[in-house]
Amino acid sequence: MVFGILKDIKEGENRVVCTPMEVRSIIRAGHEVLAQKNCGAGANFTDDQYREAGAVIVETMEEMYSRCDMVAKVKEFEPVEFDLIRKDQILLGCIHPAGHPEEVDALIKSGCISFTAEDSHRYGSPNCEAAGKQGALFGLESMLTTNGGKGKYVGGFAGAPGMNVLIMGAGTVGQGALEVLYALGANCTVMDINLGVLRTTASQYKGKINTMFCNQETIASVLPQTDMVLNCIKWPKERKDFLITREMLKLMEPGSVLVDISNDDPGAIESSHETHHDNPRYVDNGIVHYCVSNIPGAVAYSTSVSYAAIMLPLILSILNKGVEETCVADGYYRRSLTTYKGYLTHEETSAIQGKPWIQPEKILGIENRKLDFAPPATSSRSKNYIEL
Repeated sequence: MVFGILKDIKEGENRVVCTPMEVRSIIRAGHEVLAQKNCGAGANFTDDQYREAGAVIVETMEEMYSRCDMVAKVKEFEPVEFDLIRKDQILLGCIHPAGHPEEVDALIKSGCISFTAEDSHRYGSPNCEAAGKQGALFGLESMLTTNGGKGKYVGGFAGAPGMNVLIMGAGTVGQGALEVLYALGANCTVMDINLGVLRTTASQYKGKINTMFCNQETIASVLPQTDMVLNCIKWPKERKDFLITREMLKLMEPGSVLVDISNDDPGAIESSHETHHDNPRYVDNGIVHYCVSNIPGAVAYSTSVSYAAIMLPLILSILNKGVEETCVADGYYRRSLTTYKGYLTHEETSAIQGKPWIQPEKILGIENRKLDFAPPATSSRSKNYIEL
């Protein structure tokens, strides 16, 4: 098959889905690789490195779509790409379909086969770890007096106490943030609704962090003493309430910082709205907000190396075995199938957007085979089925 590495064009995105290392693996498996010109430039990979690995450099996005059986990128597919997508072409990217109805409509209309990468990770995405760790550092940067923050140093100085930090969500993102902030001397409180995770986290840090059950009341009780809040919760898209309302911001001292790493729309923070690296902060009710939606893009080399490595098995499985066998062998890959030849196959998108869907195993005709199990990607459920 002909596999194509697209240049990501989303604002602020510098990562690349395959480095020259993965190119070598794909070619060694017997496939041809096309790389769009400068696809890796933002992550410090040159076209010459891709050529040396065996890829053919292609000048334009249009040529990439016309020549490739499968194309991949890091982020969503943009409107400028919609008319280029061909029937039966395989697409892979972080589509985030539930939050992008126009993109989903275009994928269905094209008749392509698409996978959304964020649902394919059995052990969590390295981008989540990167978002937590780098998000913590951007939060500290936002605390600087020169950036509008109250000017409190994370670990304190002699005679001056360190920061009190609240981390909402103890998953991969929250654990990454905690690792950085604890190491730098912050006084950390972690909130989650999973008491088992809280117990494990407290044990891991030998009782030197605080843990609390996460709800609006417990959050409000600690906000007056909190210097920085990091939201690391993947908020269900169907919810219309908030964990932190705009009114609750008044409980915090002016110049305190709120880092919305999850940055869903809608999300858990009422006052949050998407920002980008060129203008990352704004102030609401005296609180400095850092709400960049693409934090990992700021450390593009490291995140590209890590992310490309974890995406390679899925890419090779599709190229070597085809879509059907890939979805039989790995339930996480199966649940990431988003559209298939004109049909929506993603449950969360159906639930959020009200579009009818068909289960991947049914549209692929594999429901009677022994399938690898995977839990649903989210709590959203839909019985709005398409019957063939």
